[in-house]
Amino acid sequence: MANDVHFVVPADIDNPGRPSGGNRYDRRVRDELSARGWRVSTHFGGSTLASSVAQIPDDAVVLVDALVATTVPEAFTAHAPRLRIVVLSHMAFASDAEAAVLAAARAVITTSAWSRHELLTRYPLRAEAVQVAQPGADVREHATFSRTGGNLLCVGAVAPHKGHEVLLGALAAVRDLRWQCVLIGALDLDPTFVARLRCQAVAEGIAARLSFVGPLTGDVLETAYGTADLLVSSSHSESYGMVVTEALAHGVPVLATNVGGVAEALGQTFDGRLPGRLVPPRNPAAMSMALREWLGDPTLRAYWRSAAAQRRGTLHSWSATVDAVARVLHRVAASREVPA
Repeated sequence: MANDVHFVVPADIDNPGRPSGGNRYDRRVRDELSARGWRVSTHFGGSTLASSVAQIPDDAVVLVDALVATTVPEAFTAHAPRLRIVVLSHMAFASDAEAAVLAAARAVITTSAWSRHELLTRYPLRAEAVQVAQPGADVREHATFSRTGGNLLCVGAVAPHKGHEVLLGALAAVRDLRWQCVLIGALDLDPTFVARLRCQAVAEGIAARLSFVGPLTGDVLETAYGTADLLVSSSHSESYGMVVTEALAHGVPVLATNVGGVAEALGQTFDGRLPGRLVPPRNPAAMSMALREWLGDPTLRAYWRSAAAQRRGTLHSWSATVDAVARVLHRVAASREVPA
């Protein structure tokens, strides 16, 4: 059938303890395709994945999360001649496994223009075979801001690539000002890193103003966004930055490092205003300077908030995301093209 797809996803896609951007994206695509009448057969990463792929019927369209595919690339390269493989790339790995999986694909979907450019630069892929389907965002109830702007929110797994040590260094530099920061995200991916951050916070004298609350989902997460004044992100790498658009969906401005596709996620208003600020990565001084301006200047806070409110109304929808994915799947189903 033209609307059949086999979707290969991470084993923890529905685990509330792993609310990653990639998992949220995969869930929305899976659920929306099903709601539109697609017959979605789900296959999970893990020890049985190779045998599961081997049982997919010839000529089937297979949408595979690259995070899963790169763990067992041979499971896909071996079946590339008989399957219509579409790779969903949430991030660029720059590995031999990634190269093998992409070479086996009839098409590739990336979540940002930045990621698309990275893949086309690194690998001999046909440009027309690599398409972008940006993550969507559901516009939420507008946040209720405090007068001082001191309710800071950081969302993301507490792991080295998210750069929390930079954020803590920046916060320490503005400890003379009024603020508190809630850090939402998994604490068990790198316990040594988390312990190091806690020691850093104590040494800098800011431990009492930080709350490491672990992963949150549903209404509790919505409440955290809804009571935040500013989203702060010091990540070292991001293919897009879904937490940025999730904050903007609540009208919350963003202070983030300018890495990967974050600038795409932040966007701008129709008149060219940024709903926040981007600073260089791995630069706590630049982030602390921006925080000092935010906390000390009511006019700046009003400007960022106004821009965020406008940007909130122009966010990419999940319906548009799934439209883009479905177009690629339909094209691959109808095409006689060889892998990308």
